[in-house]
Amino acid sequence: MKIVVIGGSGLIGSKVVSKLRDSGHEVVAASPASGVNTITGEGLAEVLQGTQVVLDVANSPSFEDKAVLEFFETSGRNLLAAEAVAGVKHHVALSVVGTDRLSESGYFRGKIAQEKLIRESKIPYTIVHSTQFFEFLGGIAQSATDGDTVHLSPAFVQPIASDDVAAAVADYTLGSPVNGVVEIAGPERVRLSDLVQRFLAKTNDPRKVVQDVHARYFGAELKDDTLVPGANPRIGALGFEAWFALPKPAR
Repeated sequence: MKIVVIGGSGLIGSKVVSKLRDSGHEVVAASPASGVNTITGEGLAEVLQGTQVVLDVANSPSFEDKAVLEFFETSGRNLLAAEAVAGVKHHVALSVVGTDRLSESGYFRGKIAQEKLIRESKIPYTIVHSTQFFEFLGGIAQSATDGDTVHLSPAFVQPIASDDVAAAVADYTLGSPVNGVVEIAGPERVRLSDLVQRFLAKTNDPRKVVQDVHARYFGAELKDDTLVPGANPRIGALGFEAWFALPKPAR
């Protein structure tokens, strides 16, 4: 098959591109740097010629509320319209477990808008909802830092390694459209505040995590189960300790 990966040079995109190429498929890693821009529409018609599957793992370059919404709406509209013209048979998108429960967050309002466009298009689709990546723990800590303390919710998370995300996304990309949502998660369910404290200790970071049930996660207050999957998610192989033990470039 010819598969176009939007955001193919990013953390997940680059790993998925490698896996799909190893499976013998023609894979195009599309990004503004390669002349494909989903915001302006540049290069979309050309790259989608003869394409059977499109995987969208692109993320907004800005987390500011208005910019995020504009990114996901504009990118989604342009991409899906170009796919319809090209006759694409399967649209796969990477999103986040709990997205529909996080409308307080400007970022997640953008993801909700993206998913709505996918559902309303006539292209068969699979939306992959992933839990938080271990690779983002440092960013989560940074977003919640005030001086020497990190204020985080004790809500549960079930984080996953990017290698496991890439393996799952590659499989769903090669599978049949489900016309719905599938969920992927890591093997361990832990409290967000406890996990980030473990990460800081492992990296010799002196900051201390303060549990706060009202602490906001990218603008949204969390309940215990907001960020965890429902029944029967696909479970990744790597827990926190196994992920942290990987050589640094791999994690």
